[in-house]
Amino acid sequence: MTPAIMLRTATIFAGLMGAAGVILAAATAHQPGAGQLAAASSMLLFHAPAVIGTALLNAHGILKRPLGAAAAIGFVAGAGLFAGDLAMRQYQGHSLFPMAAPTGGTALILSWLLLAVSAIWPPRVKS
Repeated sequence: MTPAIMLRTATIFAGLMGAAGVILAAATAHQPGAGQLAAASSMLLFHAPAVIGTALLNAHGILKRPLGAAAAIGFVAGAGLFAGDLAMRQYQGHSLFPMAAPTGGTALILSWLLLAVSAIWPPRVKS
């Protein structure tokens, strides 16, 4: 995937994550007993900028490209699983699948670690 396509794709997903995070925050404020949605909202809103930042760092060659891309994808997938599971529990009374939220949380932790490793591991300089 070219850096421009990755930036565009990351921006689209970050925008969707941000919008969903605000929607869930509003639902938390207006629906009694919707405490789980606050955590879902936070995960989406915290990680949307991380997706954009990771894509930008990757495009500028600061990160080891495949690892940086994997971290951005992990942020989207992890936050989606975590928030989606909590929202599903709130509105449908059951989870997406067993261990969906912990799987999403684990993906987020691993993505942050992958981001760190991709910054430590220098990109190959073309000669």
